[in-house]
Amino acid sequence: MSAGEEFVVSEPFGDGTRCVHGGLVPAEPGGPVPPQPVMASQFHLSDDPSADFYGRAGNPTWRALESAIGALDGGSCVLYPSGMAAVSALMRVLLKPGDTVVLPSDGYYLGRSYVREHMMNGLVVREVATTAAWTAETVAGAALVLLETPSNPGLDVCDITAIARLAHAAGALVAVDNTTASPLGQRPLALGADITLASDTKAVAGHSDVLLGHITATDPDLVARLRTERTVSGAVPGPFEVWLAHRGLGTLDLRLARQAENAAALYDVLREHPAVRSVRWPGSPLDPAHEVAARQMRRFGGVISFELASAEAAARFLAASRLVSSATSFGGLHSNADRRARWGDAVPEGLLRLSCGCEDTRDLVADVLTALEAVI
Repeated sequence: MSAGEEFVVSEPFGDGTRCVHGGLVPAEPGGPVPPQPVMASQFHLSDDPSADFYGRAGNPTWRALESAIGALDGGSCVLYPSGMAAVSALMRVLLKPGDTVVLPSDGYYLGRSYVREHMMNGLVVREVATTAAWTAETVAGAALVLLETPSNPGLDVCDITAIARLAHAAGALVAVDNTTASPLGQRPLALGADITLASDTKAVAGHSDVLLGHITATDPDLVARLRTERTVSGAVPGPFEVWLAHRGLGTLDLRLARQAENAAALYDVLREHPAVRSVRWPGSPLDPAHEVAARQMRRFGGVISFELASAEAAARFLAASRLVSSATSFGGLHSNADRRARWGDAVPEGLLRLSCGCEDTRDLVADVLTALEAVI
């Protein structure tokens, strides 16, 4: 595989086909069934400037997954060793001293923490809630508007298209953290955003065994800047981790379908349960975010949130469950829940973000109901 080869499986193929075949080279008699990892830090030198020469600058394994994710997102993808590596790279490339950046006040907390505590370049940080009344004043003077929809962990939703119009009129770029939705659940670039990014540790890899992230954009100049900055900064992913994520991507369509089925079933029982104060899942017509979510999301995932009376109640629930483990990521095969207040999120002490896995729906619902008996 040379550096210039294409790995594209795009429309009109369906989601499942694009996940299974994305990034693969044509079959070759006697060759291995791809994807296969290219575990090399150096390559035999060539006079071809596009050829691989050193593992920090390029790797065929990267390009295969970047092609697959880029086709799903609708742009050109750049991989990073984690979701936060993608977020921080985007900030470093796009922002200069004195710029204004708009961040979600209710999104993933480390994004705000990185900008405020580690960039050290005199940025003006404007925090805006996902459900705020977005106006021209909200984005005035901004260089970058970062959205997270659905938000983590509250699962609130904002109108990407409407905010992109406001931001572009103000001269700002719009980036959307698409981690919760996944590339199959939502296509921010098609909705007017300039950039989409995600932690592929979650749904894309899907097996709780990889740290990875990506940025996808349609502007070739921006993509080139991101790739150059990645090479120079050394924020590069390992080829084995990339290969694992590519292997996981093949079942994304199937996993999301089961996870959404489980989320829908749990939403129905949780909203009626006396121990539960509130429950959120944008996929339900009863959820306050559903109207906007249904307009811009192609499908709904397996992440829900619900509130119990206290931190102690949440602990009792987790201790009593056989299928829902206490863990702080989401999008994997196994169901887990995380009490988000422990990390400093501005949420009630008893709020749990529950990531529905791929267990049988009947078993998961029965287990959750049994665990809730320990709470009452």
